Amino acid sequence: MIKVLDKIVSDKIAAGEVVERPLSVVKELIENAIDSGADQIVCEIKNGGKTYIRVTDNGCGIPKDEVETAFLRHATSKISQVSDLNSLLTLGFRGEALASIAAVSRVQLVTKERNERTSTELIIHGSNVVSKKDIGSPDGTTIIVSDLFYNTPARLKFLKSDGAETTQIIDFMSQIALAYIDIKFRLISNDRTIFSTNGKGDRLNAIAEIYQGLDTKNLVPVSYEMDKVRVSGYTSTPAMSRPTRNLEVFFVNGRVVESKVIERGLNLGYMQRLFEGRYPVSFLFINAEPDSLDVNIHPNKRQVRFNDDNLIVKTVEIAITEALRTKESVVRFDMPKAAPRIEPEVKQIDIKELLSTEVKEEPFVYESDQIEIARPFTRPFDFDDLTFLGTIFNTYILAQDEDAFYMFDQHACHERINYEKFIGLYNSSEKNTQPIMFPFMVNTNLTGNWMDVLRDMGFKIDEFGQDTYRVTEIPTFMTLSEAENFVIDFLDNLKDNKVLNNKVVIDKLIMKSCKDSVKANDKLTVEEISSLMESLKQCINPFSCPHGRPTFVKMTKYDIEKIFKRV
Repeated sequence: MIKVLDKIVSDKIAAGEVVERPLSVVKELIENAIDSGADQIVCEIKNGGKTYIRVTDNGCGIPKDEVETAFLRHATSKISQVSDLNSLLTLGFRGEALASIAAVSRVQLVTKERNERTSTELIIHGSNVVSKKDIGSPDGTTIIVSDLFYNTPARLKFLKSDGAETTQIIDFMSQIALAYIDIKFRLISNDRTIFSTNGKGDRLNAIAEIYQGLDTKNLVPVSYEMDKVRVSGYTSTPAMSRPTRNLEVFFVNGRVVESKVIERGLNLGYMQRLFEGRYPVSFLFINAEPDSLDVNIHPNKRQVRFNDDNLIVKTVEIAITEALRTKESVVRFDMPKAAPRIEPEVKQIDIKELLSTEVKEEPFVYESDQIEIARPFTRPFDFDDLTFLGTIFNTYILAQDEDAFYMFDQHACHERINYEKFIGLYNSSEKNTQPIMFPFMVNTNLTGNWMDVLRDMGFKIDEFGQDTYRVTEIPTFMTLSEAENFVIDFLDNLKDNKVLNNKVVIDKLIMKSCKDSVKANDKLTVEEISSLMESLKQCINPFSCPHGRPTFVKMTKYDIEKIFKRV
């Protein structure tokens, strides 16, 4: 028998789509507070939000005759027709939040418009109105949500520990406070203030207030616009990275989102700047035309769909690339105040700025691709002006010019030299090949002109029986094991219909340049040092090794005088 569900049952089902955990409640209430025009918002939680959540704002308030309507499903002041979905500028719009929250908790609402003399208090338990009366309170709205899921105990067992639920709320509040830097936010957990912001519109200051242990000196501003898509915010220099993506925070039109599209653009912007397995600290704000994206694809509104993914990827990539190009493209010493001695330890050096090495990742096509090495934004000095002073620890080459002192890492320098040499060999029209004494075999049932692709890269490969092929010559920039692994990877990627791109080649080139480079503690003669520096000078980008580490660091005369307290 088909029948219409009871309102209480249908409300609980609808609540399950919107209210998954305490974070869901906080998110909906905070977004409503922002939409109300508030410039001060306080969020207080207890026990990870399981027993108590309070959000107070000084926004416009809710009209007295609309407070009960606000808790009805699909009741909203933010849209009125289908076309409004294409021009959304508010965070909330469905009208499901308050109804869903009230269905699975005990809610107290106190609200006052500025032109009203008294406030309205509405108490609802499990969608049922318990009381409504006038009381006194400041302008704005306070909503208290208690005993979440008290009437749906099965949902409680899926919640995490108090600490884990608290962490999720802290992460969200941290992110939303960065998005709205003109609003004063305060977060309180179990009667302890977690953070507060001043609402003065300074995003870097907000980052420092919220992420107190973060070295904001290693954040650079991001600002770029293309085809009505604007990317702004801050991102870290390669001197500061993380083992996870936890501090990659994205916003689209003021909404905190998760986006593989933005993530892809960020990855491309940092191409060859970070070690494998390391991720930048990035707070990126994307603003686009409302009709160029869709935020109505999931009830939690953390997902977003762009009309043109490629435009977003390219804009983010260029924005990051430009941000990492600095006027002074050399890593600077920043000696700690308490230790005025030059030490070779990494922890004693605060890397200020690192010139980026840009390698474009283009889709693999069945013809000879070129690998691009981007030139640096500017060259801060002339190598010919350097006077070389010697070496220390058989690892670092010392030099100076009229204004500064330099320390070169001989291994990183040689890596850069070899890398560009191998890139040149790869890009040359006549591929240099080397015969191998014992050819290796590969097996595949692939069809098409994949052998021509390998031949264009410097492999000599021929058929050697059914589904078997023999490789007798390999590119000069690969060792035998590298060449064999490369062919296997190449065929596996084609078999799995993956896009094979130049990154595979680049990785092999980087590996090769490392193996052939002089190492730390290799003692070099004066002639070898001179040759190394001359070769580095000829590089397209002499300022970082292929892995993204600096080839040298710089200390100005003024920096040294500060150490000795002469200025």
